[in-house]
Amino acid sequence: MVKKLEVAASDLRGVNRLTIEGIGGVVDLVEAMHRNIASLPGMLAKPNGNRTTGITGLVYRSIRGVVGLVGSGLDMLLARLTPLLGQRSTWPGRETFLAALNGVLGDYLAASHNPLAITMRVRRDGIAVPGEGQTLAAAIPHAGGKLVVLLHGLCMNDLSWRRKGHDHGAALARDLGYTPVYLHYNSGLHVSTNGQAFAGLLEDLVQQWPVSLTEVVLIGHSMGGLVARSACHYGMLARHEWLPSLTRLVLVGTPHHGAPLERGGNWVDMLLGASAYSAPLARLGKIRSAGITDLRFGNLVDEDWNQRDRFELGDDRRAAVPLPEGVACYAIAATTGKAAGDLSDRLLGDGIVPLASALGRHAKPGLALAFDPPRQWVAYDTNHLDLLSSAAVYAQINRWLGEPA
Repeated sequence: MVKKLEVAASDLRGVNRLTIEGIGGVVDLVEAMHRNIASLPGMLAKPNGNRTTGITGLVYRSIRGVVGLVGSGLDMLLARLTPLLGQRSTWPGRETFLAALNGVLGDYLAASHNPLAITMRVRRDGIAVPGEGQTLAAAIPHAGGKLVVLLHGLCMNDLSWRRKGHDHGAALARDLGYTPVYLHYNSGLHVSTNGQAFAGLLEDLVQQWPVSLTEVVLIGHSMGGLVARSACHYGMLARHEWLPSLTRLVLVGTPHHGAPLERGGNWVDMLLGASAYSAPLARLGKIRSAGITDLRFGNLVDEDWNQRDRFELGDDRRAAVPLPEGVACYAIAATTGKAAGDLSDRLLGDGIVPLASALGRHAKPGLALAFDPPRQWVAYDTNHLDLLSSAAVYAQINRWLGEPA
């Protein structure tokens, strides 16, 4: 028996809009290459514009017109169907697809008001807390005084904490009596944008918590750790009431000083732009989101990117943001090496984040993070995603949270 799938009309509209805009972008790309190849005398000549003229230009303009007409008509039809089809989707993989899409294009989806853009919220079991018409007390009937909020990484979602039958949040509830909630956010937005939004959301969450809170803990994986640190910074500036309740901050595989993959992508942009023949292809590299480019150095605040070309090749000019005062801060790093000193230790780390970055170490003292040595720990023979399911990683988190802060 084939299970009937419900696909939300808003999802269809979002995919349609993204597809039409994507086709338009490809048309622009092909036309730019066509013009450059037809008019340039040498491989390293400078780019000569994006548009063709004459018959060729007419062809490209016609293609754009047809694509826009079809897209607009379909979008209007789906807009009328939205109230009839409902907003919930049950097709398999929707959550994973949306998380990856938002990680890569999330800033564009949000700016274009695309229905596929993820709205930040706190969830449990993939359901927003509180749900429609609910209070926090109804949504979490057994809420306790020890709250732990878990923040996912780039291109992931709150359900990503469940991996290989394990969930750090659920395990902490079972073993130490924490009440876990999970942040769901658009990881393609700037880290500082998400940090400010999370600080405000946490303020509301703590104020509405159904019982008196004795402890608030944040656990961030990968980019989630940067969002947590950014929220602490903006919560301090806004004098939020949740910050004094924050006792611990656990940062798991967090690229405090960036990730080599994004820095490599920045060099590819520069090399592609060096030739007029390849310059149009540099646009493909610049599709990546603001969230991804923030990972080049580990941007945390607006000043790190505001009034700057985020694709420009340059030095690390971040503002120094120390660890929050009065909070016990812990750093967990991972390496695919099997022992300290392995080559993969120094070069690869966990495959995405180098050890030094995950442990907050930096050659510039002003940027280095002051994690106490007993609050740093390295997982060996472990990759970036294994940090979510490793029994050894959980045992270390459990050990730390089981001790007085």
